[in-house]
Amino acid sequence: MILIVIVVVFGILGYAVSSKLKNKFREYSQIALRANLSGKEIAELMLADHNIHNVAVNCVEGQLTDHYNPMDRSVNLSPDVYYGRNAAATAVAAHECGHAVQHATSYSWLQLRSTLVPIQNVSGKILNIVLIGALFGGIALFGLPYEVVGAIVVGSYGVLTLFSLVTLPVEFDASRRALAWVQTRNIVTPQEYGMSKDALKWAAMTYVVAAMASLATLAYYAFIFFGNRE
Repeated sequence: MILIVIVVVFGILGYAVSSKLKNKFREYSQIALRANLSGKEIAELMLADHNIHNVAVNCVEGQLTDHYNPMDRSVNLSPDVYYGRNAAATAVAAHECGHAVQHATSYSWLQLRSTLVPIQNVSGKILNIVLIGALFGGIALFGLPYEVVGAIVVGSYGVLTLFSLVTLPVEFDASRRALAWVQTRNIVTPQEYGMSKDALKWAAMTYVVAAMASLATLAYYAFIFFGNRE
C-alpha cells in the first residue's frame, strides 16, 4: 500500500513538473531571440568558445529529447531547439553543451556518473528479475533466504538511487555553465536571460523529483526487508 502511495504521489508530482516545463518552453519559444541565433548555432558557438572541435551537433526526433552523448561526443537537439531562435532553445542548447564542456574538462561528477551507467544497467535488470519473480512465484521461487533477497533488492535499488543523486550536480553544473556563457557572451538580453534561467530551473526540477522518488522507494524497501526485525 505504501509503495502504491509513493508511486502515485511522485507520479502526480512528476507529471505536474513535466507539464510546467512544457508550458514554460512553449511560452518562451514564442519570443524571438535578439541575437537571432538558432539552437544549432548557439551550440556550435559555445563549443568553439571552449575550444571543443570534436563534438558534433545533431538534430534528433521528438520533443525535449535533447541530450549529450559522451560515447560518440555529440550534442543532440530536438527540432524545436535545433532550429529555434528563442530563449528556450538557447537555454537547452547551451545546457547540453555544458555537458560537453564537463566532458572535455573531466568534471568529476560526470566521470562518476559515467562510471555508474553500466552498474546501474545491471542493477536495474537484477531488480526487475527479483521483483517480477517474487510477484509471480514468491521469494521461495529463488531458493534464497528472505534476507538475501532483501539485500539484493535494497542493494540494487541503492545503486539506482545513487545514480539519480549523482545526476543532480551534473545537471545543475551544466545549467550554471550554460547561463554563465550566454550572459558573458552577450547572447541574451536581461529579459531573455531570465527566461532561459527559468526554463532550465524547471528542467532541473524533473531530476529533483526523480531523485526524491528514488530515495523514498529505497527507504520503503529497506524498511520492508529490514525495518521490522526485532
